[in-house]
Amino acid sequence: MDLLWWLPFGQVPEINSEELHAQLQEAPPPLVIDVRTNLEFAQGHIDGAINVPITELNSRLESLDLYTDNSVVAICLTAHRSIPAVRLFQEAGIEDACQLEGGMLAWNRAGFPTTE
Repeated sequence: MDLLWWLPFGQVPEINSEELHAQLQEAPPPLVIDVRTNLEFAQGHIDGAINVPITELNSRLESLDLYTDNSVVAICLTAHRSIPAVRLFQEAGIEDACQLEGGMLAWNRAGFPTTE
């Protein structure tokens, strides 16, 4: 994989806040991978999200339990860092991967809960 995988441009599949919130209430819920920094994650995140900063994602991909029947949703603050995360998941063979449309800013605007 070349270094261009992590450019925050282009189109990837998306899910909006309302759809994600509904899916998180179902079984099995999607795996939520938050690719923001540790500090951003500590300031508030979706309950159950796994924090793997985008700068570490490529090297930690093997250690994540992504090869399940669950879908995978990448999340960042504004839906820019999550674009390369989705690309990386797809390259790794995870077909049901998407990003949260609008990122955590959209989640917070919709009034959905976060945890610290």
